[in-house]
Amino acid sequence: MINLESGTGAEETRLLVLDTNVLMHDPAALFRFAEHHVFLPMTVIEELDANKKGLSEAARNVRQVSRFLDELIAGCTRSDIEAGIELAPVGNGNGARGRLFLQTEPLKPGGHNFITEDTPDNTILTTTLALAERYPGRVTLVSKDINLRIKAAVVGLKAEDYYNDKVLDDPDLLYRGIDPLPEGFFSQSDARIESWHDAGRTWYRTPRPDIPVWPNQFLTNTEENMELWVREVSDENVTAELAWDYRREHHSVWGVVARNQEQSLALNLLMDPEIDFVTLLGPAGTGKTLLALAAGLAQTLDDKRYREIIMTRVTVPLGEDIGFLPGTEEEKMTPWMGALMDNLEVLAAPSEESGSWGRDATQDLLARRIKIRSLNFMRGRTFLNRYIILDEAQNLTAKQLKALITRAGPGTKVVALGNIAQIDTPYLSETTSGLTYVVDRFKEWPHSGHITLQRVERSRLADHANEAL
Repeated sequence: MINLESGTGAEETRLLVLDTNVLMHDPAALFRFAEHHVFLPMTVIEELDANKKGLSEAARNVRQVSRFLDELIAGCTRSDIEAGIELAPVGNGNGARGRLFLQTEPLKPGGHNFITEDTPDNTILTTTLALAERYPGRVTLVSKDINLRIKAAVVGLKAEDYYNDKVLDDPDLLYRGIDPLPEGFFSQSDARIESWHDAGRTWYRTPRPDIPVWPNQFLTNTEENMELWVREVSDENVTAELAWDYRREHHSVWGVVARNQEQSLALNLLMDPEIDFVTLLGPAGTGKTLLALAAGLAQTLDDKRYREIIMTRVTVPLGEDIGFLPGTEEEKMTPWMGALMDNLEVLAAPSEESGSWGRDATQDLLARRIKIRSLNFMRGRTFLNRYIILDEAQNLTAKQLKALITRAGPGTKVVALGNIAQIDTPYLSETTSGLTYVVDRFKEWPHSGHITLQRVERSRLADHANEAL
């Protein structure tokens, strides 16, 4: 018998039954409910055991959960396990602690006999029903499986999704990197504003406003054609400079001229050697890959800032998987790099005078300096003086993105591209994607920058389809 009465405020403490997919998604979920108790049915432990083999992220997470459980029960007797294993202090400040309970006896509900099929989900459901009968109003099933939550609602159980991995409550709250210039902020009539010129750039310093301002944020005023790039934020002041305008032909980057304000500001981040990490969000056709490649080629081949460009992406198919792909690592990745090839055709387009020889020579040069790599072989590597492009980064978890970003050695720049509205992997959403996570976590770091691109620069057909479909 589980004892839920643990300290002051115990009447508010709930018993949370975790589904297997929660632990496979976040191994630390055991410790995320400090103010409540956690219950693991025996079926969950069996499912963990069945999914522990392999090199996938889910298999690695399962093995980590098993290690956590092994550490928790080390030295415990059966009576200790029945009494519950302490996990973490409860957040109510009264010294009570949440505990972990493992199933140690058969649990069958008195009613709901229509659940007869013996499947893992149904076993978890009937176990939760039995607990709910013992502790009315105190038991909640936590699962990332929508259908299991629907079944739970049908039989009268309280069920919730796992929310702890959500970065934001609403994707509309995600930091955009571009905001309108606040009224009165950097007003030329304000005597407190300092301005000066240095190395051909115009700089401003003004008292810090009441609104949040982040390093490498862009503040724009379209009426006055002012685009300010926040370079430093202190407790008292904000220092900014006028952003470079890449919409002019003589400011083109590897032949690419920005078509709108968003692209111009994105190139400011991509071309700055002081910015080590750049994230570009936006729908297809906004120019994310083209801008990242153009900036990479200009800094690799012209400025000699980087040794080579490395491009990779998640290999998640849009439709049916076509199966095994023959060849080397680069040859296997080539079918996934359609966006790269399409943009290289634009960037490698020779002049009319150079002819086919010039086209072939340019493509050979780019092929030697652009390497295609698989995410599966990134673990353990360190990249020195490389320009790394992570395409389709919305399909990565926070843990995967951390593993990739930490591969960067001295002199390396990482650019993450993606569209959080097009996530193709299960258990990830706009609010739980690793790309959303890094955008939010890096916005205060002075060596990172972010831009959300919204204007689609494709054909009129693509523009109309984007609006009408």
